[in-house]
Amino acid sequence: MQVVRNCTKLFTPPVQIRNSSNALVKNQNLAPFVNRNPRNLERMRIAYKPDGYHVEKPGKNYWHKLNVTLSGKYVTATITHFENGEVLRASTSEWCIKKYLYRGKDTSAFINLGRILGFRCLQTGLTEISCDLEPKEDSKVALFLKALEDSGVQLKEPTQFKAIYPWHYERPEKPWEVVE
Repeated sequence: MQVVRNCTKLFTPPVQIRNSSNALVKNQNLAPFVNRNPRNLERMRIAYKPDGYHVEKPGKNYWHKLNVTLSGKYVTATITHFENGEVLRASTSEWCIKKYLYRGKDTSAFINLGRILGFRCLQTGLTEISCDLEPKEDSKVALFLKALEDSGVQLKEPTQFKAIYPWHYERPEKPWEVVE
């Protein structure tokens, strides 16, 4: 008999469950939802991509853009997000890179900087970046871009998927549908 009385305290009546389900109760044990991947919409190609004015020469039609800056002794490569600014940076002036280089601005420095930046891009989840650099055939910047591509980063971003209205003539493929 004692066991039955204790067990009845464990069960709550259905009326009490129904009333408590309608009430908003804040649970201190549950953390609020935080989106830990804010770039998810960019990966799905549906995030906002600024078009800018079409008369502007460089334009601002990118999510992530590659910038290469040459100084007197060093080379710096940065990846810039259109809203948040600089996301990634690799430079031959960093001690951990500089200690393995003969010079901070020679051909091997450009190649190794491309490898390092590519590795950092893949670590952070950036597989596609916009690059508007047009180097000469056998220049150091061309070797930098080749090393960056060889490490697994594409130097062209996919186009933004825009909503199709019923009156549009063409129906482009959706990026999440695979047709083989």
